[in-house]
Amino acid sequence: MTRTSATATAAATDGPSASERLLFGGELTYDHGWGAHDGAWLKLGLRAMAGSLPRQVAVAVRLAREADPRAFATVALSEITRGVAQAVSLVAVNALLVELLAPGDITGRLRAALPSLVLVAVLAVIGSACRSASSAATGILEPKAQRVATERYLGLVARVELEAIEDDAFHKLMDSAQWGADSARRMVGYCTSVVTSAISLVAAAGVLTVLHPVLLPLLMLMALPNAWGSLTMARHRYISWHRFVQHVRAAKLIGQLLINQQAAAEIRVHGVAPFLLRHFRRMAETSEREQTRLSWTGARTHVVADAARGAATLATYGALGLLLWDGRMGLAVAGTAVLAIRSGAASITDLVLRVTDVQEEALFVADLQTLCEEAARRAIPSGGRDLPDTVDEIRFEKVSFTYPGADTPSLHEVDLVIPRGRTVAVVGRNGSGKSTLVRLLSGVRLPDSGRVLWGGVSTAEADRAQVFDRVAMVAQDFYRWPFTARVNIGIGRSAVPMDDVSITAAAVHAGADEVVEKLPRGLDSLLARGYKGGQEISGGQWQKIGLARARHRGGALLIVDEPTSALDPAAEQRVFDQIHRLAGSGRTTVLITHRLHSVRNADLVYVLDGGRVVEHGTFDALMDPATGTGVFREMYELQARQFLRPGVPAQASPFDAAGEERSP
Repeated sequence: MTRTSATATAAATDGPSASERLLFGGELTYDHGWGAHDGAWLKLGLRAMAGSLPRQVAVAVRLAREADPRAFATVALSEITRGVAQAVSLVAVNALLVELLAPGDITGRLRAALPSLVLVAVLAVIGSACRSASSAATGILEPKAQRVATERYLGLVARVELEAIEDDAFHKLMDSAQWGADSARRMVGYCTSVVTSAISLVAAAGVLTVLHPVLLPLLMLMALPNAWGSLTMARHRYISWHRFVQHVRAAKLIGQLLINQQAAAEIRVHGVAPFLLRHFRRMAETSEREQTRLSWTGARTHVVADAARGAATLATYGALGLLLWDGRMGLAVAGTAVLAIRSGAASITDLVLRVTDVQEEALFVADLQTLCEEAARRAIPSGGRDLPDTVDEIRFEKVSFTYPGADTPSLHEVDLVIPRGRTVAVVGRNGSGKSTLVRLLSGVRLPDSGRVLWGGVSTAEADRAQVFDRVAMVAQDFYRWPFTARVNIGIGRSAVPMDDVSITAAAVHAGADEVVEKLPRGLDSLLARGYKGGQEISGGQWQKIGLARARHRGGALLIVDEPTSALDPAAEQRVFDQIHRLAGSGRTTVLITHRLHSVRNADLVYVLDGGRVVEHGTFDALMDPATGTGVFREMYELQARQFLRPGVPAQASPFDAAGEERSP
């Protein structure tokens, strides 16, 4: 072993590996709910398993009934019929053996045993048919149950307040809940197996009790070692999963980076591939050592369990032999007992395994349930006060807001008015509170104090759905959906049909029609690389698509938040021209920017600094030394100097009266 691998082994044993420390800053552990889950498994025993089994089965039953009632009924009827057939079959086998082992000629015994033989055959066919029907129905139920569980938590998460989505603890809960949907699918099959094994066990136990009372306790004794072994390994697997799930995800992330399109050029130019491969190997080796440890633990556990089960089996068949020796049991009854013991032992072993599986998956389903409850608790309230049909102004009154965990407020007692049909610009340095103001204005966040009033109705009391319906937004990081150009424009108002007429009209108004015309399939071109026919368009072209989306969205209020932060000056000016065209339709427009030359045409300008409104007025008033406080003018002139050639006076603006960039 090299020193490097020895170090990695020591790190895996004593703490985070060198790769974890270097790449991720420390040990990768999945800490959400860890204590609760670990404790749950440490306390889990056979009695607890039996006590919680009905509740866990009820979860799967509710999901299955909701997903497909007909398939659920098929499974239930098939399993009940199959269990009854198995019980009757054991009784018929006993009658068959009695007739075959009775004194007399073989022909007479076969004739007497024929009805029992036919009954056993018919019951075998019925059992096989029921097994096939149940298996088919379970196969139908499993993906539907996963869909129902997934749709439930996705639907709830999509309606939570924005602060929940930005909460790290809530994100960890979402990560865990995603495994819960897969577990819900598996629980359907496991619970079906539990019901099947339980019915088979009841049938075998009933027959053994009738044959001789001492056989039933011996049967249970045979099953206990398997129960212990299965439960022990389930604990180890679950604890290991929680310790290493983040580690495994990180190793996969390194592998994905090696084939990532955006990183491809730098990986080649900077020679990053050997570095990533080396750490991928070390991370994978840590996971492999954990799997090896689990394998050895499993081997030791199974050796002990199998030895105990062997001793219990020997005791059972020894007791059966003694009963035959003493004449307390006939040969036919003994033969039936052997069949019942084998059937019962198989059923109880399978039952323990499946119950353990149900318990293991149930912990993940519990995470899903916790997420659903938390999402429902943190959901945006439905209903509220109606907004006026016409909102004459939107007013901020002493609005303050501080992000969770922050020491200073992002907005502090902000007062401003946005009149209907006007263009209002909000400017300021980075971190001045502009984007926070947008979130409060659009209703996705509520102020800590003060009020945001839409026509006199506070967003804290309003029907927030009505607020959202009146807002169209173009943000600097607006989402580039990996779908067609048609959807990227039409998703602004996704509830209405995305027909050519409305989509094309929005594209033309925003200047995005030129982008669409150059695409190979027009509106039906896929704007996502990595898929067949996928296209890649430039940042400026995406800006036009975003503006077209806002046009298609409509809405009484257009919010444009730093739309040109990544564009060159010429493209930037074209985007602002398109924004002014959108604003020219009579809607209220709020322009959030730090590019101060772009606000010349605004009706009103608010200047933010440190979360406060430090100045407001028209552009000309703010630039006039006689009326402005000088904050905006100083910022404007500072930006203007960046465009000046050597020798040009500092007070000269790089833009003419129309806001167009001067020729050099």
